[in-house]
Order: sequence, then C-alpha cells, then structure tokens
Amino acid sequence: MTKVLVIDDDRMVRHIVSSGLNGYEGLDVLQASDGDSGLQLIEREQPSVLLLDIFLPEHNGLELFRKIRAINGKIPVIFITADTSSETAIQAMRAGAFDYLSKPLNVEQVRNLTISAVRARRAMDQPVAFSIGEGMADVERFIGRSKAMVEVYKAIGRVAAQNVTVLIRGESGCGKELVARAIMQNSHRADQPYVAVNCAAIPDQLLESELFGHEKGAFTGAEKRRIGRFEQCDGGTIFLDEIGDMSQVTQGKVLRLLQEQKFERVGGNEIIQTNVRIIAATNRPLEEMVEEGTFREDLLYRLNGFTVFLPPLRERVEDIPLLLEYFFRRAKHDMSRPELEGISPEAFELLQHYEWPGNVRQLQSVVRQSVLNTTGTVIASVNLPDFVREGRRPTKSVPHVEKVEVDRSKDVEPIDAPNEFLEREATESAYVGAVSIDRRPTESHYEDETYGTEYSDRDSNKAFPLFEYVASRMHEGTVNLYAEALEQMERRLFTQVLEATGGNQSKAAEILGITRGKVRDRIATFGIQVEKTVSISKRS
Repeated sequence: MTKVLVIDDDRMVRHIVSSGLNGYEGLDVLQASDGDSGLQLIEREQPSVLLLDIFLPEHNGLELFRKIRAINGKIPVIFITADTSSETAIQAMRAGAFDYLSKPLNVEQVRNLTISAVRARRAMDQPVAFSIGEGMADVERFIGRSKAMVEVYKAIGRVAAQNVTVLIRGESGCGKELVARAIMQNSHRADQPYVAVNCAAIPDQLLESELFGHEKGAFTGAEKRRIGRFEQCDGGTIFLDEIGDMSQVTQGKVLRLLQEQKFERVGGNEIIQTNVRIIAATNRPLEEMVEEGTFREDLLYRLNGFTVFLPPLRERVEDIPLLLEYFFRRAKHDMSRPELEGISPEAFELLQHYEWPGNVRQLQSVVRQSVLNTTGTVIASVNLPDFVREGRRPTKSVPHVEKVEVDRSKDVEPIDAPNEFLEREATESAYVGAVSIDRRPTESHYEDETYGTEYSDRDSNKAFPLFEYVASRMHEGTVNLYAEALEQMERRLFTQVLEATGGNQSKAAEILGITRGKVRDRIATFGIQVEKTVSISKRS
C-alpha cells in the first residue's frame, strides 16, 4: 500500500480525502489534525504524498512545509486552502509545493493530483538516467563528441588562422554564432574587436547605416556623424548573422568591401579603408535565392571562401546526453535548485528520441521548462512539455511566433520635429540589442537565447478565433483538442497581457496572479518575443 498523509484541522476535509482515496489504486490514508502530530507521523510512517492545509490553527502551513522538507525533501506536498487568492497560490508554488487544491474539495481532482504526486515520488526513487552535476556549467562552449561535430571542430581548426571569409550554414538554433566566436578566438585577431550583427533584426533602411555609418545630414535626423560597425571593428572580426535577409542594396556595399576593403559612409564621399574579417551565417538556401534574384551571385561566391556546415541535432543524437547534462547544470545553477539530482530514465528516453525541430536552442528551452515544472528532486516525464511526451512538434503547422509590440506612445512628450524624424528615431530604437559588440572577445559571456528579442511590425491584437479553430481541428481528426485549444487561448492571454503592460513581466505576473518565473516560462514555451520597439504615432 502507498501511504498518503492528510494534515488538516477540518474533520470534514479529512473525511473527504480519506473516503475518496482509501483503497483507490492501492492508497492508504493517514490522518492528522495538527502540525505536531503530522510531523510525528511523517517521521514514523514515511508517507509517499502529503496533503497539507495551508492555514492550521497552531502552525503556518508554509512554515510547517519547510520543517517537513527538512525531514524528507522528497515528499510531494499538495496544499489545501480555502483562500483562492493569487497570492496564496503564488506562495505555495514558490515554496516548492507539488500543487494546491481549493476548498470545497472535488474528489476526482483530489484523486488525480494524488496519483500524479505518487508517480512523481516513485520517479525520485528510481536510479536516475544520469546525475546533474554540482556547480556552474562552463560558459558558452561546444558540446558534442559525435562524428558530425568532430568534423565541425576540424573545419574550425583549418580555417581559424586563415584570413578568409567564412560562411556558416545550418538550421535555426544549431549554434552558428558559437562557431563564429570559436573561429575568431582561435585566429590572429582574437585580441581585436568582435562585432555580431543580426541582419534579420534590423530594418532594411537602417542596416546600411548600422554597418557603414553615416555623415551628419545624410538623412532627416542624422544630426551627427555615426561610425559604422565595419569601421568600429577595424582589425577585428564581424559576424553577419542571417545574411540572407540583407537587402540587395546593402549586399552590393558588402560585396565592394569584401573586394576592396574600402567603403563610404552613408551620405559621405570619403573613402574609408578597413581591415576586417567577415564571418557570415544563414539558414536560408542562398543558391535558390540567387536563382530567384533575391541574393547576389557574386556576393555568394565571395562569402564562400570557406563553408562550415553545422549539423542539426537530429543528425547527432549521440550528443543529446551531453547537451542535457550541460543545460540541466546551467538551469540548476541559474534557478537556484541545488536539490535536483537527475533525470528519470523515462524522461531521458523521451528527450533522447525527440526529433528537436528547433535544434539545440529548443532543447535548452525544454530543459528550463522542465526544471520550472519540477517540484521534486528528479525530473520525471510528467515534468516535460506535452509535445515532447507525445513526440510531436509544438504546433501542427509551421511554428507560430507571437510578437508583442511595446507601445509607449502615450508616454512620449510631444516635441516640435518633422514626422519623418520621429519615425526614424522610433525605428532606430527598434533594434537595440540586435547588435552586440565585444571589445574583449577572448572573455566569453553567456547570452541566453531562450528569451531573445525580435522586432516586427506585426499586429498581435487579433482575437483568437475559437470557433473556427475548433471546427478546423475537429475536421482534421484531432484527439487532443482540449489541450490544443487551451494552449492557443493561453498563448493569446499572455500575449495580450504583456502587450498591455508594455512588456513588463513583473506587472504581467501580478495581473495574471502567477510568478514572474512562470511568465518567463510561458514566454519561452509559446515563443512570445517581447519587442522593445517604441511606437510613435503620426501626428495629424
């Protein structure tokens, strides 16, 4: 028999729990009416699951919970409360509760939660598939010993010391910038500036100025000269990520720089010499784009001085255990979860055999979500996202990314300036964070891509068409409509609240009645990319 202990001063609550659980799937219910007798039963009987009233006459349930954790940190605790306020729920979950139940109790819900807690407790007693190490994982670095990754390492070694242009090709989320940094750090330019520019995150009309700089008066709002990134990293290395998204006008200027190592600032006539190494990356089929006329063939030839192909995660599955250990160590440290011991064999099996369409970045995101969902010491399969357990993609179609536009136009004081200037100033602020400059590139730093920012003009205020969605999914023969519809509605809820709060996650958490960590978790789960755009409406 599996022992379950209920601690509650309310005799009726104890009766409902006892009558509903006793004998159900092998459960044996123990009862205590106060904290002291409950602690004695825990030490003597070692129950597998505990149902605990959060408000006991002589004990604060949260304080008692901490004492219970000191006795046995593996017992899943389900709080029982008559207080349905958000603050109570937040406190309970922050303390590390498995879940909480609101009074009056529903027997079916009590059973379901208790059985889930029993399974989680059993998972903690299993030999873990591998242990999560102590301490901080190394900063960003390559993880992998597969043959495919060994070829990548060899390619980096061959090209790093050569002063040639490098093109890194691979799917999104494979770690192309890590390759760029590794090439730079092993080159003779390692002590020189390193600049990374995400071409897809900067509006076309501003990318040329960002790369090449501009002169005073080059356009409305250009009140002073600006030094571009190519000029800033003279003698160093520039990484042009997503170069396939670059306009043909800018492509032409980059081609000239590659050919002659010279350029002019926007609006200027002075020819500027520069000595910069270009490393570019793309996940797009540039050869097809050449055929379509959207990418310059001569630029493609210039970029192809040396090509590094980065394999998708599904082609190096033998590296998944190493990546899991690395990312779980990071999450364990970052989220202050020293009690985590490892991953259950069942969870490990699911993670090992998932296809990972989002590659390493998606794997890292799933790891962080799993740690957030885990209240015990072992990460079990129940803690993994649904799409991993079911072996499917997060969505049935092309993954949909919600964009939250932060509109602070009401906070902007009116100023006397041409509308074109206002628009340019607003647009320039749109790509803060799209460019990273590292003046000491040999000192690696970690930037979590899981919660990265993107910028878009996309309107996310459209209502979720529930009726059409349900009809469509039923027509497609879904057998998981309840979960799918809830996921879509929750996605819209978080998107709308984040937009209403100007991207303020703390405020969003307060409105939603959840923790800020849960908001961050949902941002990652749903792919919500919080924009930092300041929109300024045209004046009439």
